[in-house]
Amino acid sequence: MNDLVLGITGASGAVYAARLLDVLLAAGRNVHVSISSAGQAVLLHELNVKIDLRNVRPDELVERLNAAAADIGGWKPAETELRERPLRGILRYHHYQDFMAPIASGSSLTGGMVICPCSGGTLSAIAHGGSDNLIQRAADVHLKERRRLVLVPRETPLSAIQLDNMKRCAEAGAVVLPAMPGYYHQPRTIGDLVDFVVARVCDQLGVEQRLMRRWGEE
Repeated sequence: MNDLVLGITGASGAVYAARLLDVLLAAGRNVHVSISSAGQAVLLHELNVKIDLRNVRPDELVERLNAAAADIGGWKPAETELRERPLRGILRYHHYQDFMAPIASGSSLTGGMVICPCSGGTLSAIAHGGSDNLIQRAADVHLKERRRLVLVPRETPLSAIQLDNMKRCAEAGAVVLPAMPGYYHQPRTIGDLVDFVVARVCDQLGVEQRLMRRWGEE
């Protein structure tokens, strides 16, 4: 099951989503992408990428996100950072209100899902079984089917309500992976910090990556 699902919601940290999408595709994974209306607003505000959610061209979306993120992180194309270069994956876009999309059903097999960044509202909906949009529904599907679900919140400080929602999601089987970069790999750029988080997400999804030096590696 090479297919993965990426939900992009309205938390700050759009650069994480842009970098993650490029890395997943470069690793040969097909990626189903859905962007919430708030996610659309954050992409515009943080990356200056304007998207018409009703008229998305997948190749153009990837190109524009890569270019915008590169201005922040200074990355080379993700293929150059993998030891082997498998065939590049395919992006399949689904509108966040399209409940007829395959990822709305457990009968559509995937290798896992990540919501990056994951807003507090999305976290709350998942914790309480809400399915008000396709991203929330797909997350609910991954929990009920016992598939990997990775949530990447980017918020600080955290309220008791948010902490409780994280706990509920973790107890339901999700991996809560806050966008909290480490420093033991001696980062020198914003790109190094972003790659730390993206690398940890890839590890949880079983996607090979060479984005950072691991603990103990020379």
